[in-house]
Amino acid sequence: MKKYFLITVCSLLLLGSRLAYTQEPHRPAFHFSPQKGWMNDPNGMFYHEGVYHLFFQHYPDNTKWGPMHWGHATSPDMINWTEQPIALYPDSLGYIFSGSAVVDFNNTSGFGKDGKTPIVAIYTNHSMEGERAKRTDYQTQSIAYSLDNGKSWTKYEENPVIKNPGIVDFRDPKVIWYAPGNKWVMVLATKDRITFYSSVNLKEWTRESDLGHDFGAHGGVWECPDLLPFEVKGKTRWVLLVSINPGGPNGGSATQYFTGDFDGSTFTPVDKEVRWMDYGTDNYAGVTFFNTGKRTLLMGWMSNWQYAQEVPTTAFRSAMTLPREMGLEKVNGHFYLTSRPAKEVENLLGASRNSKNVNMDKTFEIASDANGLFDVELTDLPKENFRVELSNSLNEVLVIGYDQASNHYFIDRSESGKKDFEAGFGKKHEAPRVSDKSKINLRIIADRASVEVFADDGLTVMTDIFFPNRPYSHIRLKTGKKTKVGGIRYAVVKPAKVH
Repeated sequence: MKKYFLITVCSLLLLGSRLAYTQEPHRPAFHFSPQKGWMNDPNGMFYHEGVYHLFFQHYPDNTKWGPMHWGHATSPDMINWTEQPIALYPDSLGYIFSGSAVVDFNNTSGFGKDGKTPIVAIYTNHSMEGERAKRTDYQTQSIAYSLDNGKSWTKYEENPVIKNPGIVDFRDPKVIWYAPGNKWVMVLATKDRITFYSSVNLKEWTRESDLGHDFGAHGGVWECPDLLPFEVKGKTRWVLLVSINPGGPNGGSATQYFTGDFDGSTFTPVDKEVRWMDYGTDNYAGVTFFNTGKRTLLMGWMSNWQYAQEVPTTAFRSAMTLPREMGLEKVNGHFYLTSRPAKEVENLLGASRNSKNVNMDKTFEIASDANGLFDVELTDLPKENFRVELSNSLNEVLVIGYDQASNHYFIDRSESGKKDFEAGFGKKHEAPRVSDKSKINLRIIADRASVEVFADDGLTVMTDIFFPNRPYSHIRLKTGKKTKVGGIRYAVVKPAKVH
């Protein structure tokens, strides 16, 4: 009887904690967020034995940035996440800053034993003592390995594996396997440029080259790089991601990218034009999963350093974007990175309403009973001014739209709800339209306090967070004149499973 009573009490406590978790006003329902504490950059993402692993910058004891750990969560589909015990704790070399993880199938590191495949994490140690002493070498690169698929980790006894040559910002290693050279390649952020290293065993690294000090956006420090290969008509084309803080196109932090060629040692950009992966203010430090085959899957931190520590949440701060499948598309002779919701997102969709060949008279009521969780898709919109308004009974409104004169998409959160926590939060953000097609397609995915907008099959993307005092219940399309729209789909989005 006592045992049964104990189990019942524990079950009720667990249920209560989950209810509290899901009922926080701005807690996302289908984006990953930590149960408590601070979170920023995604780290060490990989797929192995049917499980996706997400590690992340985490301070569990406060909702503001502090001593960095690697938090850990796992998922069968990148949608339903189970938060795991903390993976890496600060040590004598410093805090555990951003990095990556690889599945060392060939045991190049020698860490594998008894037939177990090692997972190797590569991360930055940040010495606060060195920073306070105003040294220039307080960031170094270290490794750790796991023989139980990420459940427990052993730090390499000879860390650091890359010492700092005297560069103040020397961090965020992203490692890939470069098959043509049968070696590992690391892209590392080194203040105002990216430095490439290579290794055959993940322990000993050779500097290969660097680039970027003379091109790209330089409004802030470069960080969190990634190197993505794409097969286009039988040829490998490469994309280099570089996050920057500050200096984004709409203020604060953002991620730029460059297309080019890579030979295992040197990245050669096709041009030096600055392009942005996401023109919203809330997709930062995004990197890709290791070991996902032909799919290039990315998740980013859904916030901005300009206000991340001030947003009006209580038990937690920030969430990750939905998983996105990345691609490369050629428009008017130039390659552009595309971002689309991963196919797994479709499993979240519930009841839907579809309207075809809609003859609008200025306004179309898409939904009046939404609860802040929805997916709206508009197809074959004329290339003319339009607005999609998300609003609630308090007359708070988030506006997503297109301006024909400037050929820009926009998100306006100036009347979206709470905004006084930071002077620059309530602004209108703009993004240039890349597509040269005569009709517009737009997909909007909303989750209580965030919206992800994918225009023209992911050629232009915007991600913004917001904080309404009540969930948005009304969704209206406004065109200002009579218009014919090819299709309007509205779908309810079901909450993901939270553990």
